[in-house]
Amino acid sequence: MGKEETLRSAVRIRALRVWVGGCVALCLTCVFLIGCAVRGRPDLSAKFDPTVPREQTRISFPPYRIAPPDILLIEAVTNIRPAQTKLQVGDQVIVRLENGLPMEPGADPTQDPLQVEAKRQTELQFKIINGPYTITPNGSIDLGPAYGQVAVAGLTIEQAKAVISRYLHDRIGLAEPKLSVLLGDMSGKQAVAGQHLVRPDGTVSLGIYGDVHVAGMTLAEARFVLERYLVNFLHEPQVSVDVLAYNSKVYYIVMDGGGYGEQVIRLPCTGNETVLDAIAQVQGLSQVSSKQIWIARPCEEKPGQSRILCVNWDAITAGGVTTTNYQVFPGDRIYVRADQMIATDNYLSKYLTPIERVFGFTLLGTGTISRLQFYHEAGASGGGAI
Repeated sequence: MGKEETLRSAVRIRALRVWVGGCVALCLTCVFLIGCAVRGRPDLSAKFDPTVPREQTRISFPPYRIAPPDILLIEAVTNIRPAQTKLQVGDQVIVRLENGLPMEPGADPTQDPLQVEAKRQTELQFKIINGPYTITPNGSIDLGPAYGQVAVAGLTIEQAKAVISRYLHDRIGLAEPKLSVLLGDMSGKQAVAGQHLVRPDGTVSLGIYGDVHVAGMTLAEARFVLERYLVNFLHEPQVSVDVLAYNSKVYYIVMDGGGYGEQVIRLPCTGNETVLDAIAQVQGLSQVSSKQIWIARPCEEKPGQSRILCVNWDAITAGGVTTTNYQVFPGDRIYVRADQMIATDNYLSKYLTPIERVFGFTLLGTGTISRLQFYHEAGASGGGAI
């Protein structure tokens, strides 16, 4: 039995050494993980700054600058084609001629007066030019059998009048044609109205009129540029421009997952949100969140630094104190830190589970080998069945 006791003591000592080594490894790992959990956090000891806008002292933002991917609401109030617009196939041209071709000799007076009047009206239909004429696919208007066709596509109204007048003089034989030519449909080929997305290159599409660059401009500047551009297609255009979706000015809410990543929510900034409004957009704090919240505001003067604004969540919600309910600016990062106990537990569970498994397998293997050795030696010494 002395040999058996010695073998059992050796197994206990070996298991104790493994257990002590594992405990030391666990402690060191815990210290390392806790240090990782709090590492990289900003300095939250900054004092309250009364100059920062908050709920009761909101400020108005500077004039809005358009940027991709904003959605603009553009509408041309006047949509009349200018006088220098060239006629196209499908346009309707109103042509009136007072002194047409002379009438043919009348019918025999002995005939029925009704027949004479009917023949006269038929002749008038062939002689008079008065009505709208559509420009056919070959670029001309058909003035009837007595006058024929005149090509007017690609000409302005004044040029078309001169061409028709010269045609009636040279080809038909009218000495001084008393002619008037008008455009039947004065509206532009395409109405400029509705939603217009600002493309990545900073332009908006105006349909058949082309593209206009508006990125970086205020609404007043964009209105001026659009009116100056559309004057080539419309007569004295008046354009209305407004922002339908503020997609380019945003702020971010970063929810710490307590060791399991971070959730980032991107929200549009309309100029009136506070911290409480922002948190309400994401349905409040999560189950792993603490009440340690701050705003990280980028500094334009110092690109490599940021401004930290600490938020007293209990004072804002339970106490109704608006001192730290800051106004949110474009580019702000509202960071919601996770509860440290939950974060530490998650870190331990995340990183120590593999170690625990290895440690368990080691103990199981060591115990199994020691028991097999004990049974083998006990059976060899006793000579009987185990």
